[in-house]
Amino acid sequence: MKIIFTDKAIEKLKPILSHTNKQLKLKYDTDGCGCAVNGVTTLWLVEQADKDDIVVETNFVPILLEKSRLIFYDETMTIDTVESVGCFQLKSPSEIMNPRMSLVERSERNE
Repeated sequence: MKIIFTDKAIEKLKPILSHTNKQLKLKYDTDGCGCAVNGVTTLWLVEQADKDDIVVETNFVPILLEKSRLIFYDETMTIDTVESVGCFQLKSPSEIMNPRMSLVERSERNE
């Protein structure tokens, strides 16, 4: 799997990551979506990897993904920003997987 961060996404994430000292995780979030195959990809800031997480190297920082959710991702993906609304975007060569991807800071207390 290949994940590429655009220069704009790196610029936006660098100060956040240095301030929080957390890791990035692409979370396939199914809460409130009806069932496990209906989900929304969200960018999480987490303190540590979960048991099901794998590490994927990128052109920026390593990112965590849930091994059990890899089927929902494309082989090549890009994380970009949508500056007009202040969020991120996850896209692949074949589709926009999440046009308005949130960045959520998670802690041990709210997981």
